Amino acid sequence: MAKKTFKNIVSQIVPLNIENVDTDQIIPARFLKATTREGFGDNLFRDWRYESDNQLKADFTLNDPAYKAGKVLVAGKNFGCGSSREHAAWALVDYGFDVVISSFLADIFKGNALNNGLLAIQVSEPFLAKIFAASAADINAKIEVDLEAQLVKLPSGDQEAFEINPYKKTCLLNGYDDIDYVLSLKSEIEKYEASKAFNFC
Repeated sequence: MAKKTFKNIVSQIVPLNIENVDTDQIIPARFLKATTREGFGDNLFRDWRYESDNQLKADFTLNDPAYKAGKVLVAGKNFGCGSSREHAAWALVDYGFDVVISSFLADIFKGNALNNGLLAIQVSEPFLAKIFAASAADINAKIEVDLEAQLVKLPSGDQEAFEINPYKKTCLLNGYDDIDYVLSLKSEIEKYEASKAFNFC
């Protein structure tokens, strides 16, 4: 299924300054029984967002109405560690995040994120600290993610380049999944096949 395209994203920073956030914290195992990708956002960070009586915890970032419009989650070091469940990426996307940034992202989580239209970006620890500082100084501070240029930019003018697999970058820029990407090459594939065809007449 084709996804929305990415170009330039400007969003409020949603800070989650917690290290070693594992996939069971992102989406607890008891919510993995669904057969579709919808609805996982309701239980994103479930045990951190809700009390045992299902009341919202007022001191958790995602429960603060001031961050409701944020599309960029900025997390502490080692985000997405633990199990390989793809549901973690589904939950973040279903909640409404377009980008997650950390100074270290677990490899399997990063792959799952990119496969599901969530741009997962790894930055240096000093730059991550600058992002958190910008958010702490101004709750409405905006962060800019330029996928084409592969840059993360702060209001201060500070910026840092990030790496991304060229294939995944192409898919995100065009809203492709793997099948869409192959179909985009249809004419080239047909030309190649025609050039290799044997003529038995």
